[in-house]
Amino acid sequence: MSRNFSEVLIEWFCKNKRDLPWRHTRNPYHIWVSEVMLQQTQVATVIPYYNRFLEKFPTIQSLANADPHDLMKAWEGLGYYARARNLQHAARTIMQKFDGMLPRTREDLRTLKGFGDYTSASVASIAFGEDCVAIDGNVLRVFARYFGIHSDLREHSTKAQIEAIATRYLPKGNAGTFNEAVMELGATVCLPKKPDCARCPLQSGCYAFQHDAVSKLPFKSRKSPVPHHHVAIGVVHRGNTVLIALRKAEGLLGNLWEFPGGKLRTGESLETCCQREIAEETGLNVSVGEKFAEVKHAYTHFKITLHAFHCTYLSGEAQAKSSQEVRWVPIDELPNYAFPKANKSVIEALRSTPQPSLFSAMP
Repeated sequence: MSRNFSEVLIEWFCKNKRDLPWRHTRNPYHIWVSEVMLQQTQVATVIPYYNRFLEKFPTIQSLANADPHDLMKAWEGLGYYARARNLQHAARTIMQKFDGMLPRTREDLRTLKGFGDYTSASVASIAFGEDCVAIDGNVLRVFARYFGIHSDLREHSTKAQIEAIATRYLPKGNAGTFNEAVMELGATVCLPKKPDCARCPLQSGCYAFQHDAVSKLPFKSRKSPVPHHHVAIGVVHRGNTVLIALRKAEGLLGNLWEFPGGKLRTGESLETCCQREIAEETGLNVSVGEKFAEVKHAYTHFKITLHAFHCTYLSGEAQAKSSQEVRWVPIDELPNYAFPKANKSVIEALRSTPQPSLFSAMP
């Protein structure tokens, strides 16, 4: 089977591939957007975002010129927001240095922000036909099982070994289809748990299947325990408005709006944390009222429990001490702003519960 690995895989792919919108275009920009959106995100989630995003930003130029707030609103809910910022940064570089045309080679693509090894190889092969392999988690799993690779997938040497094997079987002139085929097999058949080996076109030559090692491969060492933080935030009411802050452009959740707050310190109550963080971040003096929402959320490297409190504005002039901007907005206008997912859950709870009467009486 090894001799026919590529041929069998591509034949299976052509007959069984899913009907996905980015497979109906040869537009390099569209392919690039799809590849970025698909990073660590399920296909079913990506499809509506992909369609809406390209309707709003149909060209590289329109993306480069987009208002950052419009961009983040279009990306809202998709997560990993640095991807959106990197897309726009790369689009602006393309307009400035590449005459508005997406570079055709992996080497040139690699110079753009957000183009790592995988994205540059996938776009170069799928959009432009360059002979290079694109290695993602699905590809690592398929090759580790098929070729019986027992070394740790977290090790760089293991990834390099698999890339070398994949390059050996890469069909010249058909790299894009080959890369898509391996990824498709990993996404639909050679799953991390409960793979559908009976439906796999590579079953007869697969080391893991033949040696009853499907559940053992690939081997991946344990991650370190993920830190968990408790975060207290305050919905500060002043009259019929609440205070929101725009996070700094760079870093986690950059260019998204949020309610002021921060991490709980050792020995501190949630209410005290909320009051302290609001004062530090905005300069306001507030009275902390009841907790109306508790939201659990996981990021890539840590988890949080978000505790949301109603707060009464007492005194002070709101300042952007740790953000780009602060703004008083009516509650019914909050959906016009792009918020992180955890804050969106807070907004839903805020809008679905009656507001304490004392807030509406505030000046």
